[in-house]
Amino acid sequence: MVSPSTGPADQLAPVLTPEGWALLNTVDPAAARTEQGAFDLNLALRKAGHTPEVATAVVHQARLRARGEAKFGPFAASMVFTQAGLEQATRLNVAALHAQRFSNAGLTRVADLGCGIGADAMAMATLDLDVTAVELDEATAAAATLNLMPWPNARVVNADATGFDLAGFDGVWLDPARRTTSTSGTSRIFDPEAFSPPLSFVEKLADAGLPVGVKLGPGIPHASVPAGCEAQWVSVDGAVTEVALWFGPLARPGVRRAALVIGAHGGAELTSGEEYDAGAPARAELGGIGGYLYEPDGAVIRAGLVAEAVELADGYLLDPHIAYFCAPGLVRTPFARAYRVLEVMPYHVKKLRAWVKQRGIGVLEIKKRGVDVTPDELRKVLLAGAGKSAKAKATLVLTRIGEHRVAVEVEPVA
Repeated sequence: MVSPSTGPADQLAPVLTPEGWALLNTVDPAAARTEQGAFDLNLALRKAGHTPEVATAVVHQARLRARGEAKFGPFAASMVFTQAGLEQATRLNVAALHAQRFSNAGLTRVADLGCGIGADAMAMATLDLDVTAVELDEATAAAATLNLMPWPNARVVNADATGFDLAGFDGVWLDPARRTTSTSGTSRIFDPEAFSPPLSFVEKLADAGLPVGVKLGPGIPHASVPAGCEAQWVSVDGAVTEVALWFGPLARPGVRRAALVIGAHGGAELTSGEEYDAGAPARAELGGIGGYLYEPDGAVIRAGLVAEAVELADGYLLDPHIAYFCAPGLVRTPFARAYRVLEVMPYHVKKLRAWVKQRGIGVLEIKKRGVDVTPDELRKVLLAGAGKSAKAKATLVLTRIGEHRVAVEVEPVA
């Protein structure tokens, strides 16, 4: 197994030897998918005569390849990763959309500053853009070099993005490092000025007239989003993965905020030409709980486009400051998940415990918005007196309407 004292370079270097590289490409990543599988594989490789350093590095890389399938599909089986690089890497289907922006804008030579393991550069190179990928971390730059080898129109430079000469480039893409690596793993950085490079550097490039796109974490404070750019929040299969900021010709005319929802249905998008106003309540009709309750996708909420989603569903808000909304009928929409309303109750823990016991509920999903409660802790309290024979399943939505807190039993719509 990988020692916690080793860093990305120590974990990758043995894989880049002739022995390590040949061994890695004979190992099935699925064999290292679990902790036990990785342990068994490591032991088998050592028994086969490989050094502990090579065996450990190969198993670590195989585990990353197995995890990388979620973002890169079958391509992961021939890629090289670092742990932090994989965690921050753009999914290939989203990277393709980034690359398409540059292609549609007629840009041909792009600098990918802070390229990580090279996911976005791979997508750009596939669209025949000439890409120079710049990465400060030596181990990550080595991984990107290997991942970009199939494309002659892509190259990697191990350098500081903030000092890289952009003369001759007609577009810039950035994916600033937003994680730190320590002996205990990786952790997120939330301050935009602590990113590498910082958001102020991105704005400086845009102010200089360069077409710029940048990928940031979706939880970035709205106040940190520069005025005048297009901000597009993206969710994939229900998880909000990023917000991309687009400047100059890469931004779409008349679009300031957008929510792109990607799922089994394909992609669907809501947009607005207005800047985000954190203090403004959603502009939609209000009504009581009934019919079907809808939970907007996280990208829709982050982009401040709940009112637009409500309108598409012919619905109404329960509270101007809460994202849940209702509609009398079922409307299929990619922008919100629908639940059929079964019962509306006051939010009272003692009465909810009695409800759980009376109904014989043993499996309870709790969703909440606008109510200061921890679902996991409340679930334990409510199920405490249910009894071992309780088998029924239920979904409970906790929310606030004005000053009143309510609990709504709902049934998820498939």
